Amino acid sequence: MTWWYLLLAFFQLFSLKTSAFSVGIGVWINGRGSTTTTASTQAPPTSSVEYTAFQAWKSAITEDPSGILASWVGPDVCSYRGVFCSEPPEGTSSSSSSVVAGIDLNHANLKGSLVKELSFLTYLSIIHLNSNRFSGTIPESFRELQYLTELDLSNNQFSGPFPTSTLRIPNLIYLDLRFNSFSGEVPDELFVGGLDGIFLNNNQFEGQIPMILWNSQASVITLANNKFSGSIPASFGHAGPGIREALFLNNELTGCIPEGIGFLSDVEVLDLSFNSLTGHLPSSLSCLSDIEVLNIAHNQFSGELPDLVCDLKSLLNLTVSYNFFSGFSQDCDKLFFRNVGFDFSGNCIPGRDMQRPPPECMGIPGGGLSCLRIPAAKAVACSRAMVQGSQMPAMPYTSPASFPYLP
Repeated sequence: MTWWYLLLAFFQLFSLKTSAFSVGIGVWINGRGSTTTTASTQAPPTSSVEYTAFQAWKSAITEDPSGILASWVGPDVCSYRGVFCSEPPEGTSSSSSSVVAGIDLNHANLKGSLVKELSFLTYLSIIHLNSNRFSGTIPESFRELQYLTELDLSNNQFSGPFPTSTLRIPNLIYLDLRFNSFSGEVPDELFVGGLDGIFLNNNQFEGQIPMILWNSQASVITLANNKFSGSIPASFGHAGPGIREALFLNNELTGCIPEGIGFLSDVEVLDLSFNSLTGHLPSSLSCLSDIEVLNIAHNQFSGELPDLVCDLKSLLNLTVSYNFFSGFSQDCDKLFFRNVGFDFSGNCIPGRDMQRPPPECMGIPGGGLSCLRIPAAKAVACSRAMVQGSQMPAMPYTSPASFPYLP
């Protein structure tokens, strides 16, 4: 849905105020929230192991301006602020009638680090730590949290390479690492498991985007505002069936948009702006029948803007500004009558306002690279064209032994 995109576009830090337990936490499934059952608010004390975990974490928190930790005393951890409990899952051997099932400390402004003892919270399903000042790395012991489905560490001060321990959490659905200082390359395994939401924007990740990207089952993938380079992966042979939002803006991507982009038949938001992409747009863009927001601004695209793009029926906003397009036809003019936002400023279109000065249009970056495409005059037959247009087969993948849950 476009509301995720609008939040990112305005750099709004959001907090998914959720819980799978007594406070109404919702679980992220296929890009939608789902409500779960509520637990009793009169829970008896939990195990001493959970008490040990919270006291170890408390000792690693150095600043608590809101006084949240003042409640973290005594053995009844269910009474701690930010901690939520529930009955243990059916079929488990827990000796306690109540277990810690959720931690929600969003916007608590806590400073400190995470500790390995948090893995003692065996039945933990939700960790929300958005907008704090936690730093360091993610403990390797997090792989032991077999019930964890949502991990939100956004807007903190974490650093170091991609935290691979998160990829070993067997039932994780939602991973949010936005607005931190993680760096280095992103591992292929990120796009192999069962994650439905992958949020990596506003870090320092670099290198090429893994070729296996489109095998992901995620409905939302945000890689914006990093330092990714190279081309957009072209292996669309088994593109994930539910990708709805793909945000790659403000990186260092180069080359053409691959023809196989039309495989993303369910995509609603595609943002490739603020990169160095070149050439003509592929005719397969006409296959994006559900797309609502398409942003390719601030690149180096050239040629005429195809009618096939302007004719997309679900469009709400089309932004092609600051490229080197030389024109567009009446179908694109009709966007204004359809109440579609259409920004084509900063191009090389004769007779139109707010275009580049003519000298800038004399030397098109990439020499007007066409990407070896023949412009199409009408919409392609999408199912057939995608098979023919994808020149690269799906990337086969064999999971290493250290990732036993991966298919």
